[in-house]
Amino acid sequence: MEPGTAEFAHIGKSVIIKGELSGSEDLFVDGVVEGSIQLEGNHLVIGPNGKVHADVNAKGVVVEGKLNGNIHASERAQLRSSAVVHGDIFTQHIAIEDGAYLKGKVDIQRETKSSHTASPRSDQKAEVKSAAATATSASPSKTVTSAAATVPASTTVTNP
Repeated sequence: MEPGTAEFAHIGKSVIIKGELSGSEDLFVDGVVEGSIQLEGNHLVIGPNGKVHADVNAKGVVVEGKLNGNIHASERAQLRSSAVVHGDIFTQHIAIEDGAYLKGKVDIQRETKSSHTASPRSDQKAEVKSAAATATSASPSKTVTSAAATVPASTTVTNP
């Protein structure tokens, strides 16, 4: 999912879009989008200058900028270190880099029968089973706030 390739449509820094955004190609957003983004079967990258106030539905979502809304990524969601996300994430796989901010819940979806198993290895994931739980491990500098989530074991999960 590299936005530098020709397959990505591009919304530049000075562009503001209000309403429903849908399409059948990958999209890189470095401007402002307010409304909803529907890219089923395609990828969305919210660039470092991107500000999205929308629910997002895509095959894969990478956030480097700001997102206020829910993410429904049928395959993978990735929050880069500069990401600020206020909303819930529903996906099969998630990656959260050190420094990323998430206020919401993470719901790991099971893969369909036609794809590989989504079950994580026990040494790679820590599961938070209740809203009051706090999980800590090797990387205390990483904090993910979540009501119910399965997250990499190198993260700290807190619930204020």
